[in-house]
Amino acid sequence: MSQRRQSAIFERLRDKHSEVRTLTRDYPAGHIIPLHFHDVDQLVFASHGVMTVRTANGTWVVPTQRAVWIPAKVAHSISMSGLVAMRTLYVRPRLAKTLPRECCVVNVSPLLKELILHACGASRLSRGIEWQRHLIDVIVDQFETIQMVPLQLPHPSDARAMRIAKMLLANPSDRTALAQICKTAGASKRTVERIFQEDVGMSCGKWRQQVRLMEGMRLLAEGAKVTHAALESGYSTASAFIAMFRKALGMTPAKIFGSVRMEIRRTKTKRRDAEYAEKKREESGKE
Repeated sequence: MSQRRQSAIFERLRDKHSEVRTLTRDYPAGHIIPLHFHDVDQLVFASHGVMTVRTANGTWVVPTQRAVWIPAKVAHSISMSGLVAMRTLYVRPRLAKTLPRECCVVNVSPLLKELILHACGASRLSRGIEWQRHLIDVIVDQFETIQMVPLQLPHPSDARAMRIAKMLLANPSDRTALAQICKTAGASKRTVERIFQEDVGMSCGKWRQQVRLMEGMRLLAEGAKVTHAALESGYSTASAFIAMFRKALGMTPAKIFGSVRMEIRRTKTKRRDAEYAEKKREESGKE
């Protein structure tokens, strides 16, 4: 919620010849893209890993096979949980007329995924080239049927709500009753629930659930087991976490993150092999 106090970098990407530009980039765990904004709309897709997008108005967690829609001129930062394979489409403003003028997480259908990956094979797409014109039209058609995913954490502006929000964000695993937390912050639970509803469009209890769900997803992306992620993000049982996860994303954590730990193990094995090879080279050089 500190985005308001930061200055954003302007990255000019729009050109008169292209309808769509692309970016293909892999990032290590923990990498942060600092606050910036563009003069074009963008669809940021995670083909692997979890991204957390933050703006002055909210936070969006983007698990694998999902994407976040970021309209032009919206300042945002992106942080990576686990290894992230990012594939981005920069779209001429208003080309995607049906998508909102605010950030949102969206489902990426198998067809849209393949379209994104295919488009990323070129640095830019123009209607002046026939095959690219057809590809642009199909991508825009997919935008019109895209489904939103409720993975937003809107930032409250009310001072009392902000105090509660900071406490909940600081320790998602804290199971202290909400009434007690509200009392500590100097307000009744009833008052806080009303303020949150008016300020961010959801109750404080629902907001707390979103914090825990997002924390759990970040832990899973870093290779944690489901039970560990559930307990560390504040759920009393793994089954409660799985139920909430399924409700939000339509599938279980294992379905989405099943390959994450395998990828982490592969990465560690490659690192050990490289270190072993380097050690052998050093030993050979001494002989």
